[in-house]
Amino acid sequence: MRVIEGFPEVDGLRDGYLALGNFDGVHRGHRQLIGSVVSRAREAGRPAVVITFFPHPAQILEEEPPGLLTTKARKEKLIAALGVDFLVVLPFNRELARLPASAFVREILWPYFQPRLVAVGFNFTFGYQGTGTPDLLHRLGEELGFKVEVMEPVTHKGVTVSSTVIRNALDRGDILMAKELLGYWPVLSGNVVGGDRRGRELGFPTANLAVPPEVKLPAKGVYACLARFQERAYKAVVNIGRRPTFGHNLPPTVEAHLLDFRGDIYGCELELELRAFLRPERRFTNAGELVAQMEADCTRARAILSDPE
Repeated sequence: MRVIEGFPEVDGLRDGYLALGNFDGVHRGHRQLIGSVVSRAREAGRPAVVITFFPHPAQILEEEPPGLLTTKARKEKLIAALGVDFLVVLPFNRELARLPASAFVREILWPYFQPRLVAVGFNFTFGYQGTGTPDLLHRLGEELGFKVEVMEPVTHKGVTVSSTVIRNALDRGDILMAKELLGYWPVLSGNVVGGDRRGRELGFPTANLAVPPEVKLPAKGVYACLARFQERAYKAVVNIGRRPTFGHNLPPTVEAHLLDFRGDIYGCELELELRAFLRPERRFTNAGELVAQMEADCTRARAILSDPE
């Protein structure tokens, strides 16, 4: 897959099949939409193109934007796995936000891509104040000469799949529900940075993960996870929260204790695949009480992570 940043003047993009959207999380619904576009493009011998935006529009337009389910890099990786030929990342800013919906189609979508087909989700909006709807896109497509397909809501076990529903599941610490709707286990990733080494002093050294601030964190608490780096996976226990045992109103951290691992991974990129919520974060009265609970957490995590699925 070729990634194109900005407004493309690239041979081979035109007369293709396009999936248009934000695609935060690249969840089951997104993958069904993109997969349909890829299949249609293959049958027609034309390029399969995904158009998305960076930053996510909510990061620009909302005072308190929702956390993102994926980083830009991980979103690109997930989309590439679907067989897409081109991923076009359009820069989203105030100027683009002020562009009327019809102008977005006439001045960007049609001149740069001249698509055969554009596929969008049922709730996709575009243009100034979100006034562009799938119905408007369909009317403009009839005028300019491209087809429009609208993906109906995708449900899984009776639940509508959406980024908002997935975020709500993470807020509850419902990792299994988030996994069911995403189609993969939720992941946090970032570089390992230095910490205060309290875990090491207690016999439980931790890797402190610098998660990008725009990324959604799940409910505060302790999780069983698989920690991946350098193409290996380790069972781990992760604490997400403010460590109330050590003070009040401390900044939130993501700290992973890798089971059966010894080594220095400062500066390494670490990926935490969350598998289960073990317990809420709590304050302990002394170090002995905390250590006993951490031992119990590790024992429980080992049992949960013994299942390869």
